[in-house]
Amino acid sequence: MSVLMLGVSHRSAPVPVLERVAIADPDRPKMLDKILTSAHVSEAMVVSTCNRVEVYAVVDAFHGALADLTNLLADHSGLGLGDLTRHMYVRYSEAAAEHLFAVASGLDSIVVGEQQILGQIRTSYAEADAHNTVGRTLHELAQQALRVGKRVHSETGIDAAGASVVSVALDRAARIHEGLDGRTAVVIGAGAMAGLAVAHLTRAGVGEILIVNRTLEKAQNLARNATENGATASAMHWDRLVEALGAADVAVTCTGSVGAVVHLADVHHAISARAGRELVVCDLGLPRDVDAAVSGLPGVHVLDMETLQRDPGAGAAASDADAARSIVAEELAAYLDGQRLAEITPTVAALRRRAAEVVEAELMRLDSKLPALSNGDRDEVANTVRRVVDKLLHAPTVRVKQLASAPGGDSYAEALRELFELSPAKAEAVSAAMESAPGALADDHTAASLDIMTTRKGQPDA
Repeated sequence: MSVLMLGVSHRSAPVPVLERVAIADPDRPKMLDKILTSAHVSEAMVVSTCNRVEVYAVVDAFHGALADLTNLLADHSGLGLGDLTRHMYVRYSEAAAEHLFAVASGLDSIVVGEQQILGQIRTSYAEADAHNTVGRTLHELAQQALRVGKRVHSETGIDAAGASVVSVALDRAARIHEGLDGRTAVVIGAGAMAGLAVAHLTRAGVGEILIVNRTLEKAQNLARNATENGATASAMHWDRLVEALGAADVAVTCTGSVGAVVHLADVHHAISARAGRELVVCDLGLPRDVDAAVSGLPGVHVLDMETLQRDPGAGAAASDADAARSIVAEELAAYLDGQRLAEITPTVAALRRRAAEVVEAELMRLDSKLPALSNGDRDEVANTVRRVVDKLLHAPTVRVKQLASAPGGDSYAEALRELFELSPAKAEAVSAAMESAPGALADDHTAASLDIMTTRKGQPDA
C-alpha cells in the first residue's frame, strides 16, 4: 500500500479553476466518504485551504485509484477531465511524502514560509481521523509532516517574510493608504483567518476594527478577544455590512462561502457616502468572497489571491528556503527508512515465530521419544536449542533490517518469506497485531499527460 496525492494549487491553476475545485468546510466529510468508495482506497485525508486542494489517499493500485479520484474531483468541480488534469499534479509514494513535508514547511505557499498551513494540515488530519478515514499510514505521514514543519520554522528564518497571506495583503493595503495607523478596518467573517487578520490589524495600529459576521455571537467573541489584546473592536450583524464598508478604509474577507458574499451593489452603496476616500478590499477567500466587478468601482482597490501571488513580499530569502529544503530532504530520508523498516519488521517477527513453533514441535517429539527425561534435563535441552536458533537468526535478521532501510529494501522482506516459506498472510497477521493502534515511494507524475514514470520501487502497480 502506498500514498497517492493529487491536487490543484495556486502554482498549477488560475484562481477561477481553484474556485471550482475548492471544497467548502461542510463538504469535506462528504468528500472523504466519496473517496473511500473507491475499491482501491483504504485511507483518505483532504487538505483544502485558500490556495490549494489536495487529496491524500492510501491505495493498492496507482492507475485505478488515480482514475477514481480524478473522476471524483471532476464531478465535484464540474470541470471536464481535460480541463482538470491540465491543472492537476500527482505525487506517488516517496514524492507524496516529500510534497506534504514541503507544504507543511511553507515552501509551497503563496507566502513562502507562512505558518498557517501547519494548523490547516493539523485540522485536515483531525477531521479525517474523527471521520475514521485515516489509519496507520496517513497517521504517521501527517504527524511526521507536522514535525517537519515545526522544525523548519524553528531552525530557519523562512517565515521572516510574514506569518501568512494576511500579512502580505495588509502590507499592500498599508502602502496604498500610506500606513494603517488610526484607520478603520472591517473584517468579514469570524473564523481562523478572520482572527489572524484581527491580530495583524491590531499590530498595525488601526484605530477601530469592525467585525461583521452572519452569526453575531461569533463576531462578538472575536471582538471581545481583540479588545482584550488592546484593540478597539466591535461586532456587527451581516445586515450592517454596507454600513461597515462605508466607514472602513480597509476590509479583509475570507469566509469560506461558496460564491461571492460582497456584491457590487453593497460596495457601490458604501462608497457613495465615503466622500472620495479610498477603500482597499483584501479578498482572501477561495472561492472569491468579492464580486469581480467591485474592482471596477472608482476608489476601490481589490487585492485578491492572484494579485498577492505576484507580490515580492511572498518570497523568502534564498538561503532560508535552501535550508528548509535541506531539512525536508533529511527528514524525508529518515521517514522512508522508518517505513521500510516497518515493512520488514512483521516478516522478521513472523520468522522468529516460525522458529519458535519448530523448536516447540521438536521438543514435543523429544518428549515422546524420551519420556523418562527429567524436567531439569528437558529444560536444559530446550534452552540449548532456543539459544542455537536465536544465534543462527540474530545476524541475518539484524542484517536484513539494515538492508531494508536502503531504497528497494522491501525486496528483502519478500526474499525472507520465500527462503523460509513464510506466507504473506502470516506476516500480515503479525503486522496487524503490531499496529493495533495507528502509528511511500516514487517520483512525481503530472496529470497533464498522466505519463507514468519509473519509480524507485519500480513501476507503479496497474
